[in-house]
Amino acid sequence: MLNISNNSIDQRVDRTKFKSLSFVESKLSGNVIRRLLVSTIVVGIVVLLLPWTQNIRASGEVTALSPEQRPQTIHSVIGGRIEKWFVNEGDFVEKGDTIIFLSEVKDEYFDPQLLDRTQQQLRSKEMAVGSYMEKIKSLDTQIDALAETSVLKLKQTRNKLLQAQLKVVSDSIEFQAAKINFRIAEEQYVRMQELYAKGLKSLTDLESRESSVQKAQADMIAKESKLLSTKNELINARIELTSIQSQYRDDIAKAESNKYAALSDMYDAEAVVTKLQNQYMNYSVRTGMYYVLAPQDGYITQAIQSGIGETVKEGASIVSIMPSKVDLAVAMYVRPIDLPLLKKGNKVRLQFDGWPAIVFSGWPNTSYGTYGGKVYAIDNFISPNGKYRVLVEQDEEDHPWPDVLRVGAGAMSMTLLNDVPVGYEMWRQINGFPPDYYVQETSQKAQTTKKK
Repeated sequence: MLNISNNSIDQRVDRTKFKSLSFVESKLSGNVIRRLLVSTIVVGIVVLLLPWTQNIRASGEVTALSPEQRPQTIHSVIGGRIEKWFVNEGDFVEKGDTIIFLSEVKDEYFDPQLLDRTQQQLRSKEMAVGSYMEKIKSLDTQIDALAETSVLKLKQTRNKLLQAQLKVVSDSIEFQAAKINFRIAEEQYVRMQELYAKGLKSLTDLESRESSVQKAQADMIAKESKLLSTKNELINARIELTSIQSQYRDDIAKAESNKYAALSDMYDAEAVVTKLQNQYMNYSVRTGMYYVLAPQDGYITQAIQSGIGETVKEGASIVSIMPSKVDLAVAMYVRPIDLPLLKKGNKVRLQFDGWPAIVFSGWPNTSYGTYGGKVYAIDNFISPNGKYRVLVEQDEEDHPWPDVLRVGAGAMSMTLLNDVPVGYEMWRQINGFPPDYYVQETSQKAQTTKKK
């Protein structure tokens, strides 16, 4: 009782009727309360000293570790019209199985003999190229023959020119000899006249000497005429040599011009052949694209296009497929403030949607229903949700993940960091400090070895 009033009622209350009041006022109750307080303090101190594993909690989803094992959509490379479906949703397909058949919708590919006709055009152009090559060979032969003939003809003309030159020299000598004979005959005729005037020679001798002068003069004129004629032959030989050089030069130039024209036509034909070859291969490959095939083993999950006779565009999605062989991983998204605490190889505890679990975040070893993982990769750029994506693969040292786990399932993750006392963790949480920076033991050992 507080006894704050001057009017006491202690004597008026029968304590035997109130057991609780009697127990509280007894000395035994004080000892019990004291023991409870001490026990609570001791337990509280022990709890504060217990180890606590710091961790980063994040949510994510199950995905595939390799990009080729993730769900994908199969596209139509060409535009076409749906003619027949070979699969249904949920079917298992192997690589190369036919999914859908498309028919052509572009008028330039309607011809059923398109490949044969293109191949015929290709053969014709190839034969044209062969003809041009033969023409070029013939022109090369003609050019070689003209060159050889021109050499021989020039040698012949040069020989003729040399003969004309020698003949000019010979006729010139004969002309000089005739001039000398004429001069001697004139001198003899003058002496004969002197002798005739003195009466030493007869008139007959004088007339005979005069006849000799006339003969020598006629012979000289003939030799001079012959010399002029020979000089004309020399000039004609020189003109002929020049004419032959010009003629064969023109003939060879014309043949080479025809050759280069044939080469140009052949190159054009080869370009057309190359274009037709490319076009033929494009047609051939396009023909094989009428059948849309499965790129890998997997399950058909959804038919994006439907019906018969529906037209699809180039690059349009046809169906979505889920690969059958998948190395599962978890893509978790962490806050930017927690990113520096993560390293490749960090241990992670995972809780998958649909699998019951009892989780103690600070004592992962006492949790039930969680699975082990380790950090496989960390993105270097932020995701659209404002967080960084971290890929977690299965920990081979822990028990395996569930076999029926599927891509897209939700997951909660706890990335294990440092072991600290509970009291320290409570103080950190109250002050809003980040967890202690986690350093793996292997890294510490490597640094120590490097320093030594």
